[in-house]
Amino acid sequence: MFSRYLSIFGLLLLCALSFSSVAFAHPEDDFCGPDSGIDPVLCQQLAALNSAEGEASHPLLDDEGNQLGMIEAAWYFLKVGVQHILPGGTDHILFVLALFLGAIQFKRLIWHISIFTVAHTVTLGLTAANVIEPPAYIVEPLIALSIAFVAVENVFMRGQTSKWRPLVIFGFGLFHGMGFAGFIKEIGLPEEQFWPSLIGFNIGVEIGQLAIVFSALLLSIPAKRALNYTSLSYQNVVVIPCSVIIGITGAYWFVTRSLGL
Repeated sequence: MFSRYLSIFGLLLLCALSFSSVAFAHPEDDFCGPDSGIDPVLCQQLAALNSAEGEASHPLLDDEGNQLGMIEAAWYFLKVGVQHILPGGTDHILFVLALFLGAIQFKRLIWHISIFTVAHTVTLGLTAANVIEPPAYIVEPLIALSIAFVAVENVFMRGQTSKWRPLVIFGFGLFHGMGFAGFIKEIGLPEEQFWPSLIGFNIGVEIGQLAIVFSALLLSIPAKRALNYTSLSYQNVVVIPCSVIIGITGAYWFVTRSLGL
């Protein structure tokens, strides 16, 4: 019984920790730091190879001066993608959590996450390849708005799902993909391994997102079982409080990003 109630506390704590990171929606990711888990030599090379516009013009080399192959480049950027979500992508984490809280069935959750993945993969590729160039001052506030919108919908729908939610998720997912691509352009992709690096980064992002979903799922199962022994509902104890926290955070980011603060 104690472990079940502990899982409820874990879910609420997860939301509270996300709220406490309001000021760090897009922190400067220190991939070359001692705790990054990525080869610091490659990190330093990547930073050095970036041009003034933030695009790398030479292939990445290993510590022996050999050019990285496609698999090695993909693996390197896969780790970068994971780290961009965990712990760097607080806003993307909150959006995925909002989707999780609003999905009343596991099948629907998988459907919504799949829609989000397809949408942000499309714009990530188009933006990284310079096919489209959306300005960050528009993309970043809209990402924040997407978080607030989905969270508020969770509160007012109260266990029901809007028939428009898949379209909403797809539309907002497009902007999240542009946000991912903005980060990619900041660190730069090596021209010789552009597509393997981009694919690796996208896979890393998906791994990070799925880690959040499965962590929340593992906490929610015993939490629901614990609440079955009380007169309280999972919706009122977990979904609504967490959605309110996420919604407030998204609204705060929307205002500050819109004003350029």
